[in-house]
Amino acid sequence: MTRLALGLMWLAHFLPLSLLSVLGEALGLALYGLGRERRQVARTNLRLCFPELPAAERERLVRRHFRAFGRSFLERGILWWSPPERIQRLVRIEGIEHWRAVRDRPVIWLAPHFVGLDMGGVRLTSEFPLVSVYSRQKNPRFDAMLRHGRTRFGMTTLFSRQEGVRPVVKALRDGLPFYYLPDMDFGARDAIFVPFFGVEAATITGLSRIARATDAVVVPCVTRQLPGGQGYAVRFHPAWQDFPTADPAADTRRMNAFIEERVREMPEQYFWVHKRFKTRPAGAERIYG
Repeated sequence: MTRLALGLMWLAHFLPLSLLSVLGEALGLALYGLGRERRQVARTNLRLCFPELPAAERERLVRRHFRAFGRSFLERGILWWSPPERIQRLVRIEGIEHWRAVRDRPVIWLAPHFVGLDMGGVRLTSEFPLVSVYSRQKNPRFDAMLRHGRTRFGMTTLFSRQEGVRPVVKALRDGLPFYYLPDMDFGARDAIFVPFFGVEAATITGLSRIARATDAVVVPCVTRQLPGGQGYAVRFHPAWQDFPTADPAADTRRMNAFIEERVREMPEQYFWVHKRFKTRPAGAERIYG
């Protein structure tokens, strides 16, 4: 099945983005209809994070999310097989002056989990050397393709999350920017509970710890999926001042608050099918059943 899916993605990547985006949205709606568990996860997350929205509006947001997710999944074939010139045309870079202003120091690119995450990341690897981490996938064939897609231009140093932060710290000190994705529930290890949309969420303190260990500056890097065949835009935000502090909990709350602001700008594009609140404080009820 995986081989068939990859074969279809390979064929689809030859299509123009205007058609590919339509097919991707259709795939997303099919996943919405067939993926009962992930549909329920998205509904639960949006109910917790946007309780002020009417239920019907939240359900429309779930459907919009699946359409965006389907697009990003199918369009990933462009990242895996298209030449760098096509990727550079389809993904524009905005605000790069914010990075260039501080690139004489170690830099962490804070990259939250929006559906365009890989588009932005691979676009950057087509032009700049960087270091990043990834979570190994259960399916070995898909895991190999994911690694291939993120390293195919030869300027990316990629470590698995299981290797820890030491090799990342070394790469930062050697001058590579770190494309960092710390906003998922990775369990209780190295995590503290801080609010995310008012819900206590297990959140790793790595951004604060790594910035302190390397004297790195944080430059957020957020990718937006644009309508139809317009592609994507990866935007660098201004470097954070007065970060890190002596309080890792305050630093982690700041990170979550920044991500919340970006989510409100494009709520359908955040990764709602992830069980963000799976790890609970001691004595708290499970959220996902």
